[in-house]
Amino acid sequence: MAWALAPFIAGTPTYRLGRWIGGRFQYPRPQNPARITASLPARPAAVPVHGIDGSVATLCLDLDTSKALQGVVDDDARRLGNLFESCGIRYVADVSPSGGRHLYVPLAERVGGPEARELVEAMTLLAPSLDPSPHQNFTDGCIRVPGSAHKSGGHQVLTTPLATAYDILRRRNSAHAVTALRQALAPELQRTRQLKVRTAKMATIATAHGVGPVPFGGSQSPLRVVARTGLYDTAKYASASEARMAVLNHFCACGWTLEQVRRELGGQFPGLAALYASTGRQERLLASEWAKACAWIQKPANPKQNRKSALINNTSPPLPTGGALGSTSTAGVHQLVNDLENVLYAVLDHRLKERGREGVSLRLLLRAVLGYMRTMETNLLDVGCRTFAAALGKHHVTIARLLPSLAAASEGILSKVLEARGRNADTYLIQLPPHFEQLAQDLSWRRGKIHGIRPVFRALGDVAALVYEAIERGRLSPTTAAIVRSTGLSRTAVETALATMSSYTMIERRHGLWTITAGTGLADLARRLGALDDAAEQISRHRKQRAAWHAWLDRHLIPESAEREVDDPDSDLNWIPPSDSELDMGETLWRVA
Repeated sequence: MAWALAPFIAGTPTYRLGRWIGGRFQYPRPQNPARITASLPARPAAVPVHGIDGSVATLCLDLDTSKALQGVVDDDARRLGNLFESCGIRYVADVSPSGGRHLYVPLAERVGGPEARELVEAMTLLAPSLDPSPHQNFTDGCIRVPGSAHKSGGHQVLTTPLATAYDILRRRNSAHAVTALRQALAPELQRTRQLKVRTAKMATIATAHGVGPVPFGGSQSPLRVVARTGLYDTAKYASASEARMAVLNHFCACGWTLEQVRRELGGQFPGLAALYASTGRQERLLASEWAKACAWIQKPANPKQNRKSALINNTSPPLPTGGALGSTSTAGVHQLVNDLENVLYAVLDHRLKERGREGVSLRLLLRAVLGYMRTMETNLLDVGCRTFAAALGKHHVTIARLLPSLAAASEGILSKVLEARGRNADTYLIQLPPHFEQLAQDLSWRRGKIHGIRPVFRALGDVAALVYEAIERGRLSPTTAAIVRSTGLSRTAVETALATMSSYTMIERRHGLWTITAGTGLADLARRLGALDDAAEQISRHRKQRAAWHAWLDRHLIPESAEREVDDPDSDLNWIPPSDSELDMGETLWRVA
């Protein structure tokens, strides 16, 4: 009876029979495909996803247990189901004898193959067990439908009631519902496009240099795959317990807390939860295993190296490596930052806007300097270019070029007092020049926290960061014209940024006034856009570069070599701990950088 739904799912009214070929069960393309009839095929059968013209009548989502553990597959099915329901989309579901799940989203109007592929690939960023291959192959993409036999015995079992499934497949989802789905998947769609551009760029560079393309790190690094899918290398970890401990050790090394780990077990890392096999086992073991991980991480990596050094682990707070410390009290530093913010918004922003694109970068760099100054509670900063680069989402060479320009354009606020040498970075003194003192006193301090670049704006750009700041820190909800005046940016750039952020529901317009959407979490949006993965990859790259530089210094200045952890694929990962509030995200990124 479930097989009767096959014609409503298939791209063309035909099916393919499966058989074992070279140790793999495949559905080869026959010379004369059999047409779908009311009779159920005795062998496993799959229907084509695409039509003759490549269009798609039904989005077919294959949640495969070969991609992730059973717990992750079930969690992905629930997550995608909630997504569809929030968009007003009705779908049909079944389950296979192997534990895999299929979700079918029938469409009233056929969509092109590339558009359907883009949607399914975007959903793989939400569901790690989702196999996008049926929609990636226009000629041979196919899927087993409800009622079809399974290669291991049994059949695809329809979990949606048959009458309901028939009704859903007859009264299919409208184009309006598909538009709502695209809007809900806007961050994932943007991220997939960026990944494709990067992959193509890397492939072009690799081909030009005659080497193989290097895959990106970030979300595809080994321990992240374990945490998201629950699948681990049995040659490296003898059991699920060892794989769990490897992930927990690294969470601890990256500065996570037990509460943050608990929260993400039901979020972006369901694979780690699946490694516990059951909720009861997870509750019983998590606290004790976390304590063991913390005890292990606190052990000294090399007992022989007891000398005090500027070389600290990548997830520790970056400590100053030189300069006179303690010259200003904590309260004095915070008051100085408040005064400098007044000068920044009243004078420097309007002067730096005349420098065009470089001026935008200088404005954000000055904000980062003040933010770091407030976080570390000192007016003497010897922060390296790579630390600023990680916090601003730029290349460290760009920061090295911008810092002298900022010192020259800051009118005495930023002054270099010590040149970089060895492990120590340039030391800068931040102060309030006498000609700005009266201005700082006359202006009232502004509410809110100053930021350099919050992670989400690594993906959205510098202009979006300044526009969002103008809305967030404005005394009144501004109009578009008011934002153009306060930021000093062109109207076209401002309107583009407003449209982009509005599409991600970061902001909304009411009666011509722009306001922040309270329900949208910037940290969660940054994760969906891949900005956190990009930041972690950049920090890992900087960590390698610092280790290589410190090793070079040790070889030339100290007999013993300090070259370590450079080639360990797991130690190069850096997970930015989730913030407890949006205001803490900038400080979290500073601490990790």
